[in-house]
Amino acid sequence: MADITRDVLIVGAGAAGTTAANELRKAGLSVVVLEARDRVGGRLWTDVIDGAMLEIGGQWVSPDQDALIETIDELGLETFSRYREGDSVYVGPDGALHRFTGEMFPVSAETEKVIAEITERLDAMVAEIDPDRPYAHPKAAEWDSVTWDAWLREQSDDDEAVRNLAFATGSAMLTKPTHAFSLLQSLLMAASAGSYSNLVDADFILDKRVVGGLQQVPQLLAERLGDDVLLNQPVRTLEWGEHGVTATTDALTVRARYAILAHAPVLYDRISFVPSLPRRQHQMHQHLSMGFVIKVHAVYDRPFWREQGLSGTAFSPYELVHEAYDNTNHADERGTLVGFVSDQNADDVFELSAEERKERILESLSHYYGPEAKNPVVYYESDWGTEEWTRGAYAASFDMGGLHRYGKDLRASVGPIHFACSDLAGAGYQHVDGAIRMGRLAAAQILDADRSAVADELREPALDGA
Repeated sequence: MADITRDVLIVGAGAAGTTAANELRKAGLSVVVLEARDRVGGRLWTDVIDGAMLEIGGQWVSPDQDALIETIDELGLETFSRYREGDSVYVGPDGALHRFTGEMFPVSAETEKVIAEITERLDAMVAEIDPDRPYAHPKAAEWDSVTWDAWLREQSDDDEAVRNLAFATGSAMLTKPTHAFSLLQSLLMAASAGSYSNLVDADFILDKRVVGGLQQVPQLLAERLGDDVLLNQPVRTLEWGEHGVTATTDALTVRARYAILAHAPVLYDRISFVPSLPRRQHQMHQHLSMGFVIKVHAVYDRPFWREQGLSGTAFSPYELVHEAYDNTNHADERGTLVGFVSDQNADDVFELSAEERKERILESLSHYYGPEAKNPVVYYESDWGTEEWTRGAYAASFDMGGLHRYGKDLRASVGPIHFACSDLAGAGYQHVDGAIRMGRLAAAQILDADRSAVADELREPALDGA
């Protein structure tokens, strides 16, 4: 078994881990990144499926994601805007298709008024939330004890309004049923994007893509690290103490002064810690779980919906595919639609055969775009729930009451062990932007700790001679 010694061990070669490693390298510390998968990128994955380039994982860049935008620019990558010319479509409770422009769904005037009023109320509440400290709000305990669905239904008995308001943070972002997480967790999701209005504005939150795919961000960061990124190296044991850490994989022993766990918190229990992590972490990690969503890619010989004057943007809380977008690649003659099947609906369709599931999903897409949507030349389902080193999508969130109870300890280091991933972010929560922010934060924490340790060492002789 080979031995490696570094200043810092990083577990996970996604955006958080590769960012942290580069920040530490710049500051003069030596690093090694151990990645369990056979590829760099984590929940970012761009691949060619049946001749079509698909972004199997995360892909969008919104204008408030400063950390991601800075990184994209610094790496020399180009972006392009999501296609959005023409009408969007909405399917109402009666199954009827409605074309519309703008942000508001084409609902009755009464329902529109309710949505606008509750949105204004939510924006005011979100404005009071510090995304880095949602647990510190005076009403945090109260808001963490009521479900997102229950709170919305307290505001109105207009079911269509409630469903449309609920799915923005439920099916669309946290990818859990709206009765399974709290109002506070929903407010954090909105605060991480700047406001609830931002979160429900597809033109904002799904603004641009990277030419060639977003996975290039961690790939290019990893290239700078060269041989210090090692794939197919799941960490089995992590011994830790006052003098640092020792990690073992099936092939390596790595000794370092510090460690960063830069992967989803649902995977912490895949590592045997010696000694065990403190009680607080054991409890906290049991109250974090992944959501679940199927990202559906349907590629056609051309973007036929544009011929109908459609932007490709589609929504309905009543459809199996609750939202879909034009996802055509830059300068591609073919057209691609991407749709999402979330939470309970995703569970249900996986009870079906692959052929039945495909038929149901394409049928739902046809309700938005017409019968031609049933005949893609390439069809692919991103199923992160079966991915061993992810186990869900898009990120982990707390169960009821967990955010208020454990939020303040979410990013707290344990001795020499630090934590960094998009699941732990405030701004950019669940997004690549948040992963980069957390990678930078963990690196800064280690550099601060290292400076303090050096200062202590320098002081000791003076004290001895006093």
